[in-house]
Amino acid sequence: MKIPEILIVETIHQPGSLAKVLQVIADAGLTIEHLTALRRDQGRTLWEITLEMDEEADRSLYDRIGQLPTARFVGKSDRVFNRHRGGKIRTVASIPINTLQVLRDIYTPGVARVCLAIKDDPRTAHDFTAIDNTVAIVTNGTAVLGLGNIGALAGLPVMEGKAALFADLVGISGVPILLKDTAADRVVETIVAIEMSFGAIQLEDFAAPECFEIEQKLQARLQKPVLHDDQHGTAVVALAALINAARHAGRSLRDSVVGQIGLGAAGTGIVRLLRAYGVERVLGVDRSADAIARLEALGGEGASLESIMQRADIVIATTGVKGLIKPEWVRPGQVILALSNPDPEIEPFVARERGAAFAADGKGINNVLAFPGLFKGALSARVTRFTDQMLMAAADAIAQSARPDELVPDPLDKSVHERVAAAVRDAAAEPVLMF
Repeated sequence: MKIPEILIVETIHQPGSLAKVLQVIADAGLTIEHLTALRRDQGRTLWEITLEMDEEADRSLYDRIGQLPTARFVGKSDRVFNRHRGGKIRTVASIPINTLQVLRDIYTPGVARVCLAIKDDPRTAHDFTAIDNTVAIVTNGTAVLGLGNIGALAGLPVMEGKAALFADLVGISGVPILLKDTAADRVVETIVAIEMSFGAIQLEDFAAPECFEIEQKLQARLQKPVLHDDQHGTAVVALAALINAARHAGRSLRDSVVGQIGLGAAGTGIVRLLRAYGVERVLGVDRSADAIARLEALGGEGASLESIMQRADIVIATTGVKGLIKPEWVRPGQVILALSNPDPEIEPFVARERGAAFAADGKGINNVLAFPGLFKGALSARVTRFTDQMLMAAADAIAQSARPDELVPDPLDKSVHERVAAAVRDAAAEPVLMF
């Protein structure tokens, strides 16, 4: 598994000194993800160099850097941990509380009037509370990233990350909710018991197959949007990328043969949305017979891994198995999305070297492009559930926001999320196709 390794290196300020450090890194077969000059002082520069290294990678490059006559290996940075220290989110007041009159209006005695108004007409809670701007981000930690069943507490940094992105990108308050239960019925009952505090429910990092049952039961019981992001957020961004890839390649997405490798939450969600979009032929492979049965119920066809690589125009992989796709299996002109994080089934540059027309991984094709706008659009429309039209509208908005040389746009471009939210809100007014 690749993890960020952040090196602190000091070089003498003269031509070629940094280049020698970078050559040592290149000779170790590593790629630099980020390079920052921290400070320059008395003819020396302190650099922060971010690499992605396998746990088993040879760390002797630290010594080789230190042996350079113009460089010194200082140590490793705790930048990632420092950015998590104390958590990544906090609750703040939406108005300044700077006078006694404001205090008395928003708390006692003034708040009593608002409480009574909501008692008389519960619909007014949408106007006088934060419900329409608040999402519960719920997990039991059974399928966190590519790390597996590490538990809800260990998954909390992911939930806080989701909440931070909600706040920064679309101004929504996300509240992490951690559950100990893994049994689907108990998870459902717990969420139903607390749902009144939230305008929508985002399910996150629930393992298959329980995730399908949990989502379906909550959608049936709650009159508010419920979305399992690992299924549908990932599917929306994958569809957006494929819309653009097909256009660039001059082929029809709906007429292409799509191969889905891995039919867990993300893979099944992708198949379901592609079929709703109109893709006629979807092949799929998974070790689970139940997963293949779900595929066939969606109109897909079971196939072997090798057969998919031989027959599919578009290959999508969501297995969590690093290096699963052998480079020699790639056919010229294929589109390959290897979406497992943190390690893809094949590195995009390797797939492109073998002739893939387009290749991307889960860092670029990431559901951060979808879920903020999806929930903002659904909340602003005050709908009771997500529909296929809303998901496909989000995918189209993402695809249209990309530059001509991109499959998907920059996830930090806030205008993209606003366009997604607007598209979802508009689609919410259309005749409903349920999923």
